[in-house]
Amino acid sequence: MDYTDLARDLLYSMNQLRKKNIQKRISDSMHGEPIVLFYISKCEGDVIPSEISNEMGISTARVAVTLNSLESKGLITRRIDKNDRRRILVEITPAGEERVNEHGKMMLENMKNMLTFLGEHDAFEYARIMKRLAERPADKSEDGCRM
Repeated sequence: MDYTDLARDLLYSMNQLRKKNIQKRISDSMHGEPIVLFYISKCEGDVIPSEISNEMGISTARVAVTLNSLESKGLITRRIDKNDRRRILVEITPAGEERVNEHGKMMLENMKNMLTFLGEHDAFEYARIMKRLAERPADKSEDGCRM
């Protein structure tokens, strides 16, 4: 099968979604501070900024800016590793955990609304296809803790 026309239709539909900001709202909730905070909350113990950079695929400079913002909001703490003074350890605060839980509930509600709009059959198919795409082998090895 030649997938060119199907790919063209899909790209057109994705562009229409972008114009409606639907994809942007979903994408925004999966980037920036919320996803960094989520990652830190799911790791057992302390996290080092380079792990965040590697897992998120963002520069260490962007991680530093994000951590500065999260720390100023009281959502994380940073301290120097006693065993290696060159390393900074990042830990989530109770307020950060609460923010992660609130954001998770909001994302779940938004997804539930979208699936309700699709209806039972299409919702199951959408979930099945997304799962299949997520299970596709990655180009590089996965390091860090799992989200």
